[in-house]
Order: sequence, then structure tokens, then C-alpha cells
Amino acid sequence: MNETTILASRAAAVAATVDRIRGIEHRMGVTRASLDAIMDELKTLAANEPLFPSAEFPPPPSGEKGNRRYLLHEDPGGRFALYLNALNPGNETKPHDHTTWAVVVAVDGEELNKVYAPRTGGGMEIVREVVVKPGTGIALMPEDIHSIHTQGTVPTRHLHMYGLALEKLDKRMAYDAATGEAVPYNANFMKPTENRPAS
Repeated sequence: MNETTILASRAAAVAATVDRIRGIEHRMGVTRASLDAIMDELKTLAANEPLFPSAEFPPPPSGEKGNRRYLLHEDPGGRFALYLNALNPGNETKPHDHTTWAVVVAVDGEELNKVYAPRTGGGMEIVREVVVKPGTGIALMPEDIHSIHTQGTVPTRHLHMYGLALEKLDKRMAYDAATGEAVPYNANFMKPTENRPAS
């Protein structure tokens, strides 16, 4: 596919996927079951890897920590925000929540997600681990706490879908797993989004 064809195909695929996701949330609300249905929609989109070429969605320069986050879609008011997140291997985040629902699926690369719960006596413990790679994903309720750890030898290109755009999540927190101490996530750890829409 040439660049114009890719842009048009990606725009159509993203729009159709987000439209179905809106319908799922409208019919089912925000539940584990509805997020699983949303994850199935995103897996189908992510499986169309040629729509998300690494040349157009590169990670930071080789060896550099951090991520590049590209905006693919956002409804008015910040609802139903879809990003492509590109990271190099060897990155990790602090445990954090989102205060909105979130679903992550892989176009390419592997990312270990550790999910936490409060521990008796303070701090947090890991209650499950999920490796997000092509064909798999993770769905998180607004209150869920997770950290991400990029693995393998290739950069990740993962689709991140949120009920509300990350830039609007002023109350989401980052946590110290040992103590449970919390600090605002966006103000302390979030880099700006690259302004690259789907079309």
C-alpha cells in the first residue's frame, strides 16, 4: 500500500472500530465483560499491522528511555481516545491507575503488565501478570493499578484505548509499591502526546 492508501485505510478502520466501541459501552456500560468485548475489537484492528508502520510510528531513538505516544482518535470532550504507544525494550513505568477504563493490545512487541492490589499492612502486591503481545491484550477498570515493562528485542507498537483522553486524567496517581505512597501521575511522569491523527 502507498502512503495515501494507508492513511485512508487506517482512518476508515479506526473510525469503524471506535464506532463499535462506543456502541459496546452504550449497551453494556463499563464492566469487565464490556471491556473484554472492546479488547476483541482492538485486537482485530491491531492485527492489521500494515496500517501502523514502524516508519510512521517510531519509538524514541535507539536505547532512549520513555515512549512516543501518537493520537489516532479522540471524540469531542476527550471521550474514546485511541493512541499508538511506541517504546524501546527495557522501559518500565511506576504502578499507576487511570481513573477511566483502559484497554491495551499489541501491534508488535511484548510488554509485561503487572497488576497490583493493596497489601495488608501497607504497600501493594502483584496479583497477576499479563504479557501483551500480538493477539493478546489487557483490560483495566478505572480503579485498577498496573505497571508496564517492555520486554524482548524489538520496540513495541501497542494500541491504547481509554474512555477519556490521558491529558484529561488529572486525578490519576502513581504509586510506590513498597509503601503505597501516591503522587499525581500526569504531572510527574507523562510525556506529551505526538499530534498524529489517523488521517
